[in-house]
Formats: sequence, C-alpha cells, structure tokens
Amino acid sequence: MANLFYFMIGSAPILAILGWVATEWMSLRKKQIEAISTEAAEKAAQYAAKTERLEQRVAVLERILTDRSTTLAVEIDRLRDQPLN
Repeated sequence: MANLFYFMIGSAPILAILGWVATEWMSLRKKQIEAISTEAAEKAAQYAAKTERLEQRVAVLERILTDRSTTLAVEIDRLRDQPLN
C-alpha cells in the first residue's frame, strides 16, 4: 500500500511535465499552421492580382484584333507607350 502512495506522489510531477510539454507542442503547432495559412493567403492574393492583370491585357488584345476602325494604329501606339505591369 505504501508503494502505491509513493508511486502516485512520484508520478504527479512527471505527469505535470508531460502535460506542459504537450501544451507547448500544441501551441507551436498552432503558430506553424497560422504562418502557413498566412503565406498561402498572400500567395493567393498575388496570383489573383497577376491573373487580373493578364485578363486586362488579353481584353485589350481582343479589342485590338477585333477592331477594324481607323483608330487601330492610334490605339496600338497608345498602348505601346504605356508601361507594363
């Protein structure tokens, strides 16, 4: 009976340490997941902006290809002078 008492008293600090380690590990894992999700959101925003710019350029090219008016040369020159994104 005395051995069980000493075992319970001796195991309490070990369980407390293991609990602390588990809590710290979960906290670290949560921070890692947040960092990964933030990075993914930033990349998604960059891809969305790039896609938007490409869609605008394609729309301009479509307009140029389908426009047969006399202002086509003027439009091309105007676009040539604009800086690229």
